Amino acid sequence: MGTDEARARIQKLLVTGDNRLKQGVDPDKARESWEQALEVAREAGLEESVRPLVEIRLADLGPPPPD
Repeated sequence: MGTDEARARIQKLLVTGDNRLKQGVDPDKARESWEQALEVAREAGLEESVRPLVEIRLADLGPPPPD
């Protein structure tokens, strides 16, 4: 995956998570989207720029549910 493609995928995943939360979908689904965005960023070498965005969103959700 090229950098531009990865950036587009990351943006889509971040927006998807945001929209899920706004629409009242299970917060775990939003968390899943944001964590996927971070994984794509990690694989593309963009983690440092994306991690703060994801961390803010995850902090707003609170701790993940226990397994």
